[in-house]
Amino acid sequence: MRTLLIILFPVILFSCSNERPYPWLAELDSKEGFEESGRNLMAVKMGLNLLEPSTKEETKILIAVHGSNSRGYEWIYPLKTLDDDKTLTLFYRWDDGDCPNPSFLSLNNSIKKLIKENTKIEKVIIMGHSYGGLLVSMFAERWKLNVPAEIHSVAGPLAGISRLNLKCNYEKPNFISNNVEFFEWRTQKALDNAYKDLETDPQTIDLEGSNVRRLPELYRGKRLGHNWSISWVADEIKP
Repeated sequence: MRTLLIILFPVILFSCSNERPYPWLAELDSKEGFEESGRNLMAVKMGLNLLEPSTKEETKILIAVHGSNSRGYEWIYPLKTLDDDKTLTLFYRWDDGDCPNPSFLSLNNSIKKLIKENTKIEKVIIMGHSYGGLLVSMFAERWKLNVPAEIHSVAGPLAGISRLNLKCNYEKPNFISNNVEFFEWRTQKALDNAYKDLETDPQTIDLEGSNVRRLPELYRGKRLGHNWSISWVADEIKP
């Protein structure tokens, strides 16, 4: 038995020393270390994850919802840009290989719980990118809470794509509920590597009351494509 403990001890020690640190927002690096920060961000558990301790004094909630096959790095600069002392910032990790409805329901329940625990919240901001933008668009019709919601779909394929429509019975949003302000941030299809080869632009829908803006060609002197779109939007809406 003693021999077995001697053998196991270094293995256990090695395992503990290699656990990923929790990706607190303050520790994420939007510059040289953005790729490693992205990996740490995507290593969080499934569900809604706090990126900073709550003071219970925050008046806003900011929730980021990643897209399909995300590497996380595209969120580092936007999250650090949009966070402030009055904002509680979270990241929603979900199964982006599946239909969006189960994850939408899970996120919706998590938001209800979060608002009950943080009684000073006056607004919930939910920002989704790409496939995550499609997921957050479901709140346009289904937001039932008394706290106002500000929903941002960034480069979201809200019109759907054929495999998604067939597999998931997806239907694009048809109306915007009371207490919701909805924003569509659309990339230029020809510059977006996720959409440029498609016959039509899956970002384009006709939704009454939606705030629609087409992104420019360049951002900081470079092509403004799919992943950088979140950073451009963050600069536009930051407090």
